[in-house]
Amino acid sequence: EVHLVESGGGLVQAGGSLRLSCAASGFTFDDYAIGWFRQAPGKEREGVSAISFTDGNTHYTDSVKGRFTIFSDNVKKTVYLQMNNLKPEDTAVYYCAAARVLADLSTYHLLNTIKVLGSWGRGTPVTVSS
Repeated sequence: EVHLVESGGGLVQAGGSLRLSCAASGFTFDDYAIGWFRQAPGKEREGVSAISFTDGNTHYTDSVKGRFTIFSDNVKKTVYLQMNNLKPEDTAVYYCAAARVLADLSTYHLLNTIKVLGSWGRGTPVTVSS
C-alpha cells in the first residue's frame, strides 16, 4: 500500500527558502512518478512539480520554474522539493502524491495523471509572509 508523509512546511518571509520532504513507503519507485501539488484557500489544487522514475524526467509548472527544484534520495525513498525565492502567492498546503505512469509524458499529462490516479499524503502547510 502506498503511504506518503510530507514534512518541512512552515512560515517564511518572502525571498526565503524551504525544503519539503515526501517520505514514501509501500511501493518501489521504478514505474511511478511522485508529484508535488498545492492548494491555497479557496482555490483548486494545482500541480507544482513532479519527478518520473520511469524516464528520470523532472517537471515544473511555469510559476515555479527557476525557483523550485525536485529531487529524490532513492535509498531513503524520499522526494524533496527545494523552494527558493518564495513569494506570498506560494502560500498553500503542499501535498505529495504518487502514481504509476508511462514514460515520456508531458508535464501537463504527468501532473494530471498523478492528480487523478495518485495516492496522497496529508499535506504540509507553507506560509510566505510579505
